Amino acid sequence: MGVAAAQSSPGSHQGMTHDSSAVNPAAEAGSRFVAGARAIGIATLATPAFNGTSAREGYLTQPMLMGSLTAFGNRILLDGMLNFEGLTIDRGELNAGIYGEGYVDRRHPHTYLHELALTALLGSGSSRFSVTAGKGFVPFGTDDPMSRPFVKYPVNHHLAQILERAVISGAARYGPLALEAARFNGDEPESPSDLPNRSRLWDSWALRASLMHAAGAEFQVSTAEVKSPEVAQGDGLDQRKYSASLRYERPGTRYALVEWARTADRDAGRTAFAFSSALAEGAVTHGAMTFALRAERTERPEEERLENPFRSPRPHTDFNILGRTRWDIVSAGVSANLFRKSAWVVAPFVEVSRQHASILARPTVFIPREFYGSDRMWSLSAGMRLGAGMFHSRVGRYGAAAAHH
Repeated sequence: MGVAAAQSSPGSHQGMTHDSSAVNPAAEAGSRFVAGARAIGIATLATPAFNGTSAREGYLTQPMLMGSLTAFGNRILLDGMLNFEGLTIDRGELNAGIYGEGYVDRRHPHTYLHELALTALLGSGSSRFSVTAGKGFVPFGTDDPMSRPFVKYPVNHHLAQILERAVISGAARYGPLALEAARFNGDEPESPSDLPNRSRLWDSWALRASLMHAAGAEFQVSTAEVKSPEVAQGDGLDQRKYSASLRYERPGTRYALVEWARTADRDAGRTAFAFSSALAEGAVTHGAMTFALRAERTERPEEERLENPFRSPRPHTDFNILGRTRWDIVSAGVSANLFRKSAWVVAPFVEVSRQHASILARPTVFIPREFYGSDRMWSLSAGMRLGAGMFHSRVGRYGAAAAHH
């Protein structure tokens, strides 16, 4: 067994990367272990953040330990990730427009056991098959934002990805086409230490089809049926989710993503609410510098707030919402990887965002201009990415679906 560090690639745009799913039939039947660590120190100014006032806060965000073990000639793979945000951003990270798991305008901390997935991979050449079981990412939507250019997550995180679930999935790949199917628990985590409820195992499903071109282009469509995600005991609104995206990556130089996502909250098979998102982002790397741009339009529900204006009750007392808003956000970022050719990452960055919140449906109880003090807001963030060793370059894909083009 050996320990290795991988080099950076534009899949993470500043992190060490490792694609543990590559198939090499000639590989020796031993084992190989790669590991890494990552954390981001960040300071954020949001103005206005609430009631006409600005907020200035600093965090250690995305503190993670990662590891991948391959054995039996890369036929057995174990991917793991520990996330310590429950210790560092329990109050949530300022992120105007984002919502989910009881947090509003703050990104929630992820669970300590972020991923532990075991994969068995069969086949070679143009035909590959795999089965994955454990806790991790559901085959739906696009890559997790942690492996994309921006530190700040897009507002559509809960529309465009499904993660931290107990999942069993199968993947088949023939040439450029990959098909994935999964069963998983629908309930969202209720705290960083929460584990999936046993009574909810395998009550939800997802399907994804991807077409991958050797030149770096990838098209995916996916759908999922998520049972009562916001009420862990069940009997809450179910979700029907759809996603389509086109992704392009030229290693070390260019990256681009265009995606569309839609989530419909349903009661007894009838749609109660529906929320859509459209996002486009890209990055160009020149030498040690990476320049990134993102534009997003995402709809979100406005729910009752607690005494803390950045939190909402879980579970909700009823199926009503106070309003629906649309968030139009343009973000730009620049970062510099000071150790581009080594196993270490020291990368200062700056990101700026302009947000506009508008009312989608009237009458409404929630009026952005009254709540925030304006319906147009700014966010400025600066900090440092720190890392060593490997980092998953395509977070959310396992086995045959993640194999090299």
